[in-house]
Amino acid sequence: MKRKTFNLEINASRERVWDVLWNDKTYGQWTAPFCEGTYAESDWNEGSEILFMAPNNNGMYGIIDKKKEPELMAFKHLGEIQKGEKVKKDWDSVMEIYELEDEGETTNLKVSMDMEAEYEDFFDKTFPKALENVKKLAENQQ
Repeated sequence: MKRKTFNLEINASRERVWDVLWNDKTYGQWTAPFCEGTYAESDWNEGSEILFMAPNNNGMYGIIDKKKEPELMAFKHLGEIQKGEKVKKDWDSVMEIYELEDEGETTNLKVSMDMEAEYEDFFDKTFPKALENVKKLAENQQ
């Protein structure tokens, strides 16, 4: 596993960026570069299960490991969902961490993600596009 980090400065408050990231109305918009029509299912509480789903009934599942609104959201991935069925993976602490740092008038969004080498090229191409979507959505909601 390799940890990749992506950063982006956004001209919006942390609260606004947080809302764009985790609101059902905008989640599918910013995650579209990964897969059109994606959505998340969770009650968004620390310790709760979360499902990251695609329209074809495939995706990933895990738990919300840490949540400190509007500063930190950390997911621990546990496995994949294939045709609607959970398939546990032999991953040791695969994390996806969103950190929002208040920079006065702007927010620095930092995303750290553990990934297998086979997915590195995909995320190198899609994560910057997804974060640009977050930026556009957050800045246009001012």
